[in-house]
Parts: sequence; structure tokens; C-alpha cells
Amino acid sequence: MEHTHGEEAVTVAATTSPLIAVRNVVKSYGDNPVLRGIDLDIEPGEVIALAGENGAGKSTLMKILASLVIPDAGEVLVSGEPLNLGSVRESRRRGIAIVPQELAPVLDLPVYANIFLGREPRTALGTLDRKAMIRDSKELLRSFDLHVDPRTPMRMLSTAMQQLIEIVKCTSIGAAVILLDEPTSAISQNEVDRLYRIIRDLRDQGVAIVYTTHKMAEIRAVATRVVVLRDGVLISDEAISKISDEQIVTSMIGRELDDLYPAIQPPGGDEPVLSISDLVVTPGGPAVSLTVRKGEIVALAGLLGAGRTELIEAAYGARRTYGGRCAIDGRAIRGHDPSAAIRAGMALVPEDRKVGGAVLSMNILLNGVLPRLPRFTRFGWLNKKEIVKQVVNTMDAVRLKRTSLKQEVGHLSGGNQQKVVIGRWLTGDLKVLLLDEPTRGVDVGARSEIYQLITDLAREHDVAILMASSDMTEVIGLAHRIVVMRQGEIVAEFDRADHPDAEVLQELVFRHAAGIAEPHLESRHAN
Repeated sequence: MEHTHGEEAVTVAATTSPLIAVRNVVKSYGDNPVLRGIDLDIEPGEVIALAGENGAGKSTLMKILASLVIPDAGEVLVSGEPLNLGSVRESRRRGIAIVPQELAPVLDLPVYANIFLGREPRTALGTLDRKAMIRDSKELLRSFDLHVDPRTPMRMLSTAMQQLIEIVKCTSIGAAVILLDEPTSAISQNEVDRLYRIIRDLRDQGVAIVYTTHKMAEIRAVATRVVVLRDGVLISDEAISKISDEQIVTSMIGRELDDLYPAIQPPGGDEPVLSISDLVVTPGGPAVSLTVRKGEIVALAGLLGAGRTELIEAAYGARRTYGGRCAIDGRAIRGHDPSAAIRAGMALVPEDRKVGGAVLSMNILLNGVLPRLPRFTRFGWLNKKEIVKQVVNTMDAVRLKRTSLKQEVGHLSGGNQQKVVIGRWLTGDLKVLLLDEPTRGVDVGARSEIYQLITDLAREHDVAILMASSDMTEVIGLAHRIVVMRQGEIVAEFDRADHPDAEVLQELVFRHAAGIAEPHLESRHAN
């Protein structure tokens, strides 16, 4: 098989050996074993979903294949010949390329320069042949149905398009295997669909793809095989047609997961705890009103840009408003003042915990009291004994996996980071919890625990919960009521108890979110 894009074409010899063979690969960081004797074969034209919880070893294995990390033991063979591990140039020459989760394009250079970076063609005079790079880049982009001017600076492109340019770059060097690490973590559904099409095109050309994801729908959409790692051990390797979602999840977390979502109990009362009245989030925008009762979980559903995050941030006071008010237990909260919201018993878990949630460089103990420092301060002094007591209690309550309270939050898995962000609000009075994408970047095992935590807060502590989520199964699985938003306003509302058929409810929510609801659709499907 030969790939001829660019001038460094890679030829993979015809052989009975696998395209890539990983043999007994071992890797540890200090006393922490990350990979424990991994064996894996990769064949041309396969799309392998590499699944596993955070910390299972997926990214480390991909980095070893790309020679970004050197294993402690074992080897990688390319068409039967050993790969010189530790040499990125060697891995690329042998047809292995990686598109990492954290992209690092040269933002001030144009697209064509990024595609040919480090292997720029030269004219007869020895100068850069920009015309050839632009011409070849146009051809490459056109072959993937990407309508981008190759002279556009990379910083002008969306994250999703930058990612697709990186994939194009991989094909231009003749990659026989492309490694995609969490490629959909920061892109919209429309962009995900375009990524899927490109993956399928590459698969049809005989390129092998190894793809890490936490999402079952994505595994089903593109994978031909599923390989599951758990605690550094390869647990399962099956064709996608021979393994169920339940089996994948069980392999990932090491236990049966009968039901990802806990049973929903009726809310604790009829009186609203949170009241949002005619709140205007954008100048001249629609006025939004909704209530959340004691012990009730209300989910905001909608497509990208529907205004869910803006509404949650406005309710918390983190965003300026242009009319209306928010109240807790009938008492109005001063607008654009998060400290007033906190004093009233409101808490926010933001969409991006790494930016607006936890301070990753600080330890669990300090993160655990950060929003409520005044409560633990007397005459300017922190009550360290009380802080330790409260943080231990709350982190135990959220079942945080840790070595000690001195552990940096940045060293925890995504799921445990989210538990810290939720748990720290439990050190004081909590009446209303605002959750924005509560399980983004969280693996399925930790996701189940976070779902249990959310329902426990509603059921056992009577917390009113307003949640925004792009995961439709999450919305339907957790919420008592679903409020659908489009273009900043509420366009529909559904009580989960009135719609026992989850598939019908999902269709209803999607149609309203997309603005394609049919007349009387609700009454036709209600029962």
C-alpha cells in the first residue's frame, strides 16, 4: 500500500504481518504503572476505538506509537520490522502520525505553511516554493471537501477546522496510521459529523485510525473495532458488531452497570426555590422565566448557541443582565454579583472546570474551601482545623479518589476534578446548584458516580438543580423537567413523568431545539 501525498511518500510493504504490532509494552511513571504488557495489532483500513476511563493508559499508548513517550519494556513493529521508539521523525517516516488532544499549530502562519511545516519544497534557487505549497494544499483540502483558502492564517480558523487541517497534514506525509486523541472534546455536533466523514474516507483509502473517546455514540458511529483498557491492562478487543454498549462499559469500569442513571424520585415540594423572572441576557433579547422546585432537577436542552450557558451565568450573576430578576425562596438576588448569589445559597459548576472551576495548581484542601473562605476566617485568620474537617467530610461525601488532601487537583482524573468542583459547595448552605455540562470530559465510570451525586443532592438534601447539557441521554436520564431553548428563549417544556418513552421524548426535544417541531406533536406522542 502506498500513500503519495507530498514528497515524503511512505510505502508499506505487502506482508502477512500486521501493519502495526504492539508487543508486551510496559510503562510506569515512578511507582504508578500506566501500561502493563499491552499487545495490540492494527490492520490497514481499521478504525479502532480505544476506550477506557481517565488514567486507563489510552493517551500513553498512543504517545508511545508516535514516539512521544518511550516505553520501559516491549516493542512496536511496523510491517514486521521494529520501530525505533523515541524518534518522532522515525515514526512519521514509517507512516505513524498523531493529532493530539491539545493542538499546537503555528497560529501566525497560513494553512499551507502549517501543512508543509518542516518539509517545505524549494525552488531551483533554494527559496521556499510557496506557489507549490498553496497549489498542493488546495488539492489536499479539496479532496476532503474542506473549503478553506490555504493562505488563511491558522488563528482565523475554528478549533475544529484546525484539527481537520492537522489530519490533512497527516495524510500529506503519507500516514498509514493516524492516531486521534479525544478528537471531539471541543467541537460542535456539525463539526463532529464532518470529522466522521473524513475518518470514513480515510478508512476507505486503507488508512488505519486509532481513536480515543468516552462517548458510546461516537464509538458506534465510526469504529470497526473496540479495544478497552482498564488500569493499564488490555481488557477487551472485539469487532464493533460483536460487543454491546453494556459490555464496553462493564469492561471499562470493571463492574456491571445495570443502569447509568439512578431512579428519579418526585421533587420534595411544590414551592419554587429558584425563580427566574423575565430575565433578559442580551440587549434587546427575549425575556426568560422559569422556576425550579425543592429537590427538582430541571435540564436546559438545546443546540449549540441556544443560550443555555448564558442563562445559567446570568442567574448566578457572572454575566450582565438587561432586565428581570432572580430570586431564591422569594428573595431577590442582587444582579451581576456572584458573591450575593453564594450568600443566598446558590452555587455554580461551570462548563470549563479548568478555567472557571477548580484551580488546578492548588491542592484539594484549598480548592475545597475557595468559594467559602469567609466562613472559615475569623479576625483574618483561617481556622485550619475546621477547614480540614469540613473538606474531609465533603470529599468523602462525593466519593473523591485521592491520596491526600495535599494532592494537586490538576493531577486528578477529569471525573475526580469535577467531584472537587461540586463537593466544595457542600461546605456551606446549598439551596440551588447550577450545573453547566456536568460530565464534559468525564469517563463513563465517574459519570455514573456524578449522576448519583446529583440525584442524591436533589433527593436527600432538597437542592434545586438547574442543569445545562448537550448530552441528550443525560438530559432525559436525570431531569424531572426538560426546558428547551432556541436562540436565547424557551420554546418548549416537557415533564419527564408525562413522557415515559425516552426515544419519543428525545425526538420531541430535538425538533423543538432545531425549530422543526410539527403542530400538535406533543399531543400525538404524549401517551
